[in-house]
Amino acid sequence: MDLRLCYVTCASPGEAERIGRALVEARLAACANVVPGATSIYHWQGRIETAQETILVLKTRAELVEPLVAAVKERHSYSVPCVIALPIREGNPDYLAWLAAETASGGSGEPADKEDN
Repeated sequence: MDLRLCYVTCASPGEAERIGRALVEARLAACANVVPGATSIYHWQGRIETAQETILVLKTRAELVEPLVAAVKERHSYSVPCVIALPIREGNPDYLAWLAAETASGGSGEPADKEDN
């Protein structure tokens, strides 16, 4: 299994939830975690900016990262949204198998407990 954890910053919890739900429904991600309350400090158009953002964490398969990025960009309010993918090297084998199954077309995995997502 070649799996990825994707990190996305969003303008609000509502935007993160809307994007996360759309990607899970499309099976581009097995799970979306919405984490509000991030303070981001960054360079933008020649200035240092500070913004309150919401983190969206998505779990998917490597082969779905490209369509996942495209789907985020299509739905995101930022002109250049942060979307990065990191390899998942290890983890609970049962959870990783569920993640892979839920991002397959049709999804055949059993639902994970809410605490496990």
